[in-house]
Order: sequence, then C-alpha cells, then structure tokens
Amino acid sequence: MKIAILAWGSLVWNPGNLKINGSWSNQGPILNIEFSRVSKDGRLTLVIDPDNGVEVRTYFAQSARSDLGDAIADLRDREGTIRKRIGFACVRNGTNSKTEFSAHIDVLNVIENWCELQNFDAAVWTALPPQFEEQTGNKFNVDNAISYLKCLPLSARNNALEYIRKAPNEIGTPLRQRVEQFNLS
Repeated sequence: MKIAILAWGSLVWNPGNLKINGSWSNQGPILNIEFSRVSKDGRLTLVIDPDNGVEVRTYFAQSARSDLGDAIADLRDREGTIRKRIGFACVRNGTNSKTEFSAHIDVLNVIENWCELQNFDAAVWTALPPQFEEQTGNKFNVDNAISYLKCLPLSARNNALEYIRKAPNEIGTPLRQRVEQFNLS
C-alpha cells in the first residue's frame, strides 16, 4: 500500500523519527490551516481549522511503511499524541478516521480526491483540533492571537514566534502575515 503523510507545520522541518521515503513535497492537498491551537508550551501551532483557517497548499511525503496501521502509529509516536488524534483516509478500502472518530474535522473528500490524483492508496495526518478559545477564553482571531502572544513570558513568546516563522512559506495564514509585519519580540 502506498501511503502519504500530510504535513503543514513542524513535521516538514523536523520529522524526527518519522519513517519517510524521499523528502517533503509542497504539492499536498489544499486545506484550511491556521495557528489556532495552544500547545503545552504555549506556542500557537498549525491545525486544520475550517472556521478560522485559510486555504493553503500542504506538504506530503511517502511513508516508508506499507501498512496503514504502522503509518498511523509512526505519526502518532512522532506527534506524541493518542491514536484518535491521527486522521486517515484509505481510498483502497473506503475506511477513514471520521467513521472511527466522529469528532474529526471532515476533510475526507479533499484528501481522498488528492490521494486518487497522486496515486496514493491512503493518507495520514495530524488531526489535533483547534482549541484557542478553550485555552484562552477568547475567540480566535488575529488580534486575539497577537494579544495572546504579547502576554507570554519572553522565552515562551520567542519560542512561539520561532515556530510561526519556521512554518513553510506556503503556509501564509493571516496570523503569520501579521507576525511578519510587526516585531513582537
């Protein structure tokens, strides 16, 4: 089975021990992405966000694994998360993570169509939900995200800004554009 791993954030510049064949390509599916998740260390990280995200071209690499369960486990381990936070779509047999985990954001049509065009049998991706509002008490928008970043202690703010700046160039979200316009450090 030929399996794609989809990425839009740190996987691209730091795949860690993720097993891939070749390198990352910036020809992944177009998904709604934004820095709308607060990580454990305070960074705002990129996630699929149908409400606040903007359409961006993502990245992909071919998994070195030919078994979908192994590819899911590899990504889960790299991301340090649990199984239900890994999305998958298998065009070969019609199974997907939305059926298994109903709370997943539904991006299946886009990813399945992309898999068929790229001759992949399946794809896996990190399916962490946006949770800026739950973490901060404020709705996500660029102004609230900037205020959040400004309130972080200096070392945490610098770490958060480094993550935003390291994101692949194609990931031109409104928050990233604002961060690039102003010096927040």
